[in-house]
Parts: sequence; C-alpha cells; structure tokens
Amino acid sequence: MDRQPEVVSVSVTEAGRRLAERLPYRAVHRGAADALRSLWDQVDGLVVFLATGATVRVLAPLLAVGGRAPAVVCVDEAGRFAVALVGGHRGGANALAIEVAACIGATPVVTTATDAAGVAALDELPGCTVHGDVAGLSRALLDGAHVVLDNRVGWPLPPAVLAASGARRAIPPTGTGATTPTGAGSGTPTGAGSGTPTGSGTGTPIGTAAGMAPGSRTSTSTGARARTPIAPGAGTSPGSGTGTSMLVVDDRACAGCSPSRSAAFAPGPGQVVAHPPSLVVGVGCATGATARDVADAISEAADEAGVAPGSLSELATIDRRRDHEAVIATHLPVRVFTAEQLAAVVVPHPSEAVRQAVGTPSVAEAAALLAAGEGGSLVTAKHSTATATAAIARRSRPPARLTLVGLGPGGAAHRSPAATAAVRHADVVIGYHAYVDQCAELLRPHQEVVRSPIGAELDRARQALDLAAGGRSVAMVCSGDPGVFAMASPVLEMAADPAYRHVEVIGVPGVTAAHAAAAVLGAPLGHDHAVVSLSDLLTPWSVIEQRIEAVAEADLAVAFYNPRSARRDWQLEQARKILLRWRPPTTPVGIVTDAGRPDQHVMLATLKDLEVTSVSMTSCVVVGSSTTVMTAGRMVTPRGYPSGGTACRS
Repeated sequence: MDRQPEVVSVSVTEAGRRLAERLPYRAVHRGAADALRSLWDQVDGLVVFLATGATVRVLAPLLAVGGRAPAVVCVDEAGRFAVALVGGHRGGANALAIEVAACIGATPVVTTATDAAGVAALDELPGCTVHGDVAGLSRALLDGAHVVLDNRVGWPLPPAVLAASGARRAIPPTGTGATTPTGAGSGTPTGAGSGTPTGSGTGTPIGTAAGMAPGSRTSTSTGARARTPIAPGAGTSPGSGTGTSMLVVDDRACAGCSPSRSAAFAPGPGQVVAHPPSLVVGVGCATGATARDVADAISEAADEAGVAPGSLSELATIDRRRDHEAVIATHLPVRVFTAEQLAAVVVPHPSEAVRQAVGTPSVAEAAALLAAGEGGSLVTAKHSTATATAAIARRSRPPARLTLVGLGPGGAAHRSPAATAAVRHADVVIGYHAYVDQCAELLRPHQEVVRSPIGAELDRARQALDLAAGGRSVAMVCSGDPGVFAMASPVLEMAADPAYRHVEVIGVPGVTAAHAAAAVLGAPLGHDHAVVSLSDLLTPWSVIEQRIEAVAEADLAVAFYNPRSARRDWQLEQARKILLRWRPPTTPVGIVTDAGRPDQHVMLATLKDLEVTSVSMTSCVVVGSSTTVMTAGRMVTPRGYPSGGTACRS
C-alpha cells in the first residue's frame, strides 16, 4: 500500500490550538520558528496557524536551500481562510488547503493560475509524470495560444486537456500495432486482469479512449506509437527550436527524466513531455534478493528499452513474492499472480529451472504480460542480474477500474484519506448529485463529473461500468459506506456481465450513518445490533415487518435507515409499535439528523414518547435494546449481558 502523506499542524496561540484540534493531523503547539525548522525535512505537509508574512520570514532561508519542500498551508487566527502558500500542485498544498478548509469551515485560498481559470494543470495529469517547460506551456494554455498535442502512444487524455489544446474530434485509433521482441510467442496473455492488486497509486489511468483524435501510426523499437496531430505543426519535434508550444505524450525516456543514455528527445521552450502510466514491470527474484538488486534489474531493463521510469505504473510478480521486502521497497503498486496463471502465458524466454523452483517457466515476462492486460506486449524481454529478473510490457489501453467510494456521513473530517485520494485521482466522478456536492471541494478541472438524479441507481451503475470498460478511471461516490444500502450491490451484480470482465471494481469503505449517529449519541450499538432500512421502494413492507419483529424478539439495538419521507410517513410508527410489544416503553431512542454535517441535530426520546413527525429522510433513528440505559445524557448499551437476562415483553 502507498504510504499516507504525513501532515503536521503548528499553532502558537490558544485560538490556533483549538482550530488545530479539529484537523485529523498530528499537532504541535510551540514556537513556530523552531517547530517549522525541525519539521521541514521530516513531513509531507505543514498547516501553520500563523500570518502568511510571518510564515514566509521563517521559511525563506529553508526555501533558499532548494531541494524537497513540504506543502505549506497558512490559516488565520479566526479560521476564516486556508491559504496554499508553498507547494501548489506538485507539492499538494492546493489539495491540503481545500481539505483543511473543509474540516474547519474556512474558505480555501488557491492562487495557482490554472485553478483560478479552471484549466487542467499539466502537473496534475492523472497518473502522469511531466518534464520540460511546465510554466511556459501552462502560460500558453492560459493565454489561449495555439498548442500542439503529439500523443505518440495514443494514451487517453482528459477532455479538459484536449479542449485546451484545440482538439475537437474524439475518435480512438484502431489497432495497437505493437511489436514483440525477437523470439516472442504470441504475446497474448491468458487470464489477463485476474491478478489480485495489493496496492494503488501511480497506476491511475488518464481518461477515455473516446478522447483521442485520429492520426498516423509509426512503429519503433519500443513498440507502436499513435502520433496524434491535433493542430497544424504537430510534426514539430520537441527541442527543434521552432518555439512551438507542444504537449508530447510518450513513454520513451526524455532528457531530464532519467540518466538513461537512450533518451529519445529533449523538450524545448514551451514544450512538455508527459509520461503516461502505460508500462508495467514484471519482477522475479530470489529469496535473498535485496532492494538494490531488484531496483538495479528494473533500472537496467528500463534503460535497455529506452523507456521513462515515470511510465512504470505497476509491478507484477508471483504471489509468493507479494510481501518480499525488495518488492515492497520499489514503492510501486503490486499485482500478484499464481504460478498456474503465469504458466499459462506464452513467453519468449521460458526457464525450466524456474519452473522446477516455483511451478512456472516464467515470472518476470509472464507477470508483465498478464498485468498489461488484453493486447499488451513486451517492450523488453527479461533482464537478469544475480538475484533478480525484470521485464517490461506496454498496455494497449488503461486498466479498466471502477472505485466505489464511501464518503462517510458528510464532513471532510470523517472522510478517509483513501476516499479523498480515490476522488482526486479519478478521470470521472459519478454519483447522486447530493453526494457529488458532498465532495465538491475535491473535484479538479480535468475531471468529468456526472451528477445523477435519485431513483436512477441502475442507470448510474451501468453508466459507471461502461465508462470504466472504455478505459476511464471512474470513482462512484456514495454517502456513508458503498456496501451499506448504497451502490456496491447493483454495481457488483452488473459487473458479472461478460461485457465487464476486464473491469476491476474496488471498494473504499466509509463511516456509515449508523456509526456516525451512534458516535454522537454515545454507545448505543455497544453490543449486538441490527441495521434495517424502512424504505419499501425495493423491499416489500411485509418482509421489512418480519425483520423488525425478529430484531425485537432477539432484543437487538437497531438503527433505522430511511425512516420517514413525505411519501412514506407511516413506516416508522409501525416499527415503533412492533418494538413496543417486545421491550419497555422507557427504552431510549436517539434521532440524529444530518449526522456529521454542519447542520447536525440530535434528539433523545423514549420508545413510548417518540414523535415520528420530528424525523426526516436524512435522520438515523437508533433504538436501544432492553439493556440500553441513559448515562450522563448518553445512550449506552453495555457490552456484557446480565446473567439470565431475557427480552422484556410487555
């Protein structure tokens, strides 16, 4: 798994300390100058509760040294503004400012020109690493100047980038024209995509195949490339001195991206090379291999092929090496395959010794081809050192991936870092319009956003799968957890369709409404409990009634979802009557409306006195068991059940 960035808040006043306590970061409360100097080289981000001028004076000597700098966000004493001060896009300060603002109810201040103008930032192209004159080309895009897009690998790009560069047609190229090394077999992986991912991160694909314009194709020693002229002058090579503003998309090494002696070109003024996540590296290693051994094998294979290290988006290997320290040390997302899966792949250099050792004649080449997916091809055959082997394959298209994202109950403070990352790194964000609005601060100019009406769940599921199958990285956002009364069920049911066999569906959990409400109420779900939806739109009321009866008889605390709406105004009262047949009328009840959101409202009642008209569709109603008590204004269900205790039936 990728390491989560470490962020530390620094405060010097009591007001700043109180604001810092509302952030999900480690807090330091002492002299700002000493704290910032000591943390500068140790963390990924700093949230400073101090004036921007004072912060700049402290940081100026540190910035003058150069090198890596953490993202820095300044928050004023009143908590009104969160200002991205150092590290904009690449350092993550813009995103950090937005996150901090959402947590404390401030206004994020982001002065990066592309953000202000709503233009896709070149250094935020999903999954890409960029080299060259990023500032110069960004100025050209902001000024509306003529920009040439030379997409040499035919990699799908976000619609915002295509629009900025003048692209108007959206027709994917036909065929891959990929080549395989001499002696390669069919190069067609069998069982592609069946591996188990154990990481995420740089392998995020960029956009859709529908976002490409037609162009001629040329073949080189490192595989086929789709030259995608978008405007006149696209044939100009980077570094030619013509002054043409140009974005080149290529996975070959360029000057400045690696020490490779085989760099294909060097970007000139106003020119940027974007390396897409189009390559995967297959790795095999001995038990005693070190991190240096594996790193050297990968580096030498990339150098031999003349490809950019930044385009290596994933490492594939045999499942027995999943947790090998040398594999983990590469910091690449890891995909593993069984020996049986690897043995089914035709490779150019099988090894009988490897087969006898691990049950497959190839690990590096076979794993690379499997991870590259259908239509993938080897860029370079296996390159071996004393204890490690590496081979590189090129994908014919981005991996088909749909992430089901649980946003939690509402506020950013209850949203997981994994959920935040999934939304930010997606090409397409789709969901019920209220849930999309719930994460609006995470949306970027390059993303396509699809807001769906309530009641269109099946259409939404199909659309998300279709987008993912077409090569888009899709995030479907859900309130709470996607697997609890949300979109995971219909999506996974549809994903069984053979048309979506290559779509990888990933779940990112979220804090549920029941858990958010319970945390506000105290500990009403501290013992066995149930969760029941009172909506009879998809489930007959007779079935729901049976379940409530079973919950009541079993003496379980229960959280009711979808308790009441304008058109469904009688179900909660009926549930109350059923429960009253089994438990005391004094049983505590908690109603939390808009849990975890700024307008959160809490009411306490008893089962006898519950006023159902005070409940809305955004409420979660928690009814205690016969052992639930009120303690200092909090609902508590003891973890231990009294000896001989039984459900109380009145």
